[in-house]
Amino acid sequence: MYISEITNELPTSYTSDLEKRVYEKLNELSINFDRVDNDTVEAMEECVEISNKLGAEIRKTIIVCNEKKTQFYLIVLPADKRFDSKVFRDKMGCSRVSFAKAEDMKEKLGVVPGSATVMSVINDKDGIVQVVIDKEVVDEEYFACNTGENTRHIRIKTSDLLNNFLVNVKHKPKIIEL
Repeated sequence: MYISEITNELPTSYTSDLEKRVYEKLNELSINFDRVDNDTVEAMEECVEISNKLGAEIRKTIIVCNEKKTQFYLIVLPADKRFDSKVFRDKMGCSRVSFAKAEDMKEKLGVVPGSATVMSVINDKDGIVQVVIDKEVVDEEYFACNTGENTRHIRIKTSDLLNNFLVNVKHKPKIIEL
């Protein structure tokens, strides 16, 4: 798999509007990042080499919703952690959830299955999506994820994600042990 050398430069071109907006926001907020370009990845197992290169684990991001599609949750987990919907429901005090459909992910966050990222809440202007982050993720110094496409990944300080990026895009995360 191709993985570029690490850089902290903005890309010269963007693969999506979401990706462009993410880098603009990082720049606007003076959030330092390390970036790699890579071949397309479609599964967490493929991200191991990227994680090793960046020195931070690429996090698993899933999007679920309730049956009526009135509440959406963007959940960030360690790469190897399995999502347990019962534990999630119990901790969140919510009704049954299922994985969001591709069209709902695209409409609410501008992403498709396989490219979900916490950065996509930049597109959630109405605040419909609740960000939920596993405590294990918060305890790490660095946070790594894609930028809206699975051909580019970044590493930032977890504190910058929590206290700068998410605050600025008006998404206060709920931190729980999953």
